[in-house]
Amino acid sequence: MKKSVVFLVVFLTAASLVLYAGGGSEKAKAAPKPATVLKISNGINEQHPTYLACKEFEKIVESKLPGKYDVQVYANAQLGDDVRATEAVRMGTLEMVATSASPLTGLVPEFNVFDLPFIISSEKAADAIYDGPIGAKLAALLEPKGIKLLAYYENGFRQLTNSVREVKSPADLKGMKIRTMQNPIHLAAWRALGANPTPMPFSEVFTAMQQKTIDGQENPIPTIYLSKFYEVQKYVTLTGHVYGPHILLINKKMFDSFPAEDQKIILEAAQASAKFQRETNRKMNRDFIAELKKAGMVVTELTPEQVKAFQEAVKPVYDEWVPKIGKELVAEFQAAVAAAK
Repeated sequence: MKKSVVFLVVFLTAASLVLYAGGGSEKAKAAPKPATVLKISNGINEQHPTYLACKEFEKIVESKLPGKYDVQVYANAQLGDDVRATEAVRMGTLEMVATSASPLTGLVPEFNVFDLPFIISSEKAADAIYDGPIGAKLAALLEPKGIKLLAYYENGFRQLTNSVREVKSPADLKGMKIRTMQNPIHLAAWRALGANPTPMPFSEVFTAMQQKTIDGQENPIPTIYLSKFYEVQKYVTLTGHVYGPHILLINKKMFDSFPAEDQKIILEAAQASAKFQRETNRKMNRDFIAELKKAGMVVTELTPEQVKAFQEAVKPVYDEWVPKIGKELVAEFQAAVAAAK
């Protein structure tokens, strides 16, 4: 009898252990997979439309694919400047970046087309480029380099500010020290206009203008206003000399590893965020011109004849750069812009 009782106790204990182990195994199987982290680097601040659009992308992706992706948006070049962050995305050490076109020109020289002065004449023309065959063609050129282009945001028209005088013609720029990006086309254009272009990291620009080591700079209106350049600059000229994109990129190998349905949702989220970004940027552009006037800046809008004088002055830049970019691409670009008028 005692043996029977002992046997029963042992049997029940063993059975319970098996059931417990089985339950643990089922729990392990049911444990959720950790979310895939997608860090997005931005060189701009948290008020800029591009940062806000990345947050919109985050919201859409995380709501449509709950628990699968953890989108993290970083501002103010916390993960590196545009050049470093773009290279990190290409190498796969960073997932995503929202960057200007300039860091891509070393990989795909055709992206230099966006820096040709006055090549884009309107927001409508920009949309035709970004959302049409040319935008798709440029995006495809990035893929063999390990980068997937998700969407074209915009930086918008770059405008001139300075603390010396009102600028209405290239002659007014003579000898003026103007901060530019370290971009050979931009440097060539400002030299052709008679200015003394001075490359400098964006983070140093405000102090340099405050200390009068440079006379001015060129950036889109939202950047001018949000960076409070009105505190150290008196004059704004709406030159509209370059209409540049911001571009949302992801590491291609990572993107290709996602399930097809996830890829579709991520692309849709990127396009929706691009629509949001352009609308926000354009509204800020209109609103902030009025705010700059209220802040005491003299805002000069050029006549068509005055714009033409600037365009004529930069023709040597086209002579030098069109063969390097590709005559056929530039012609396609110009035709698309003309058709959008």
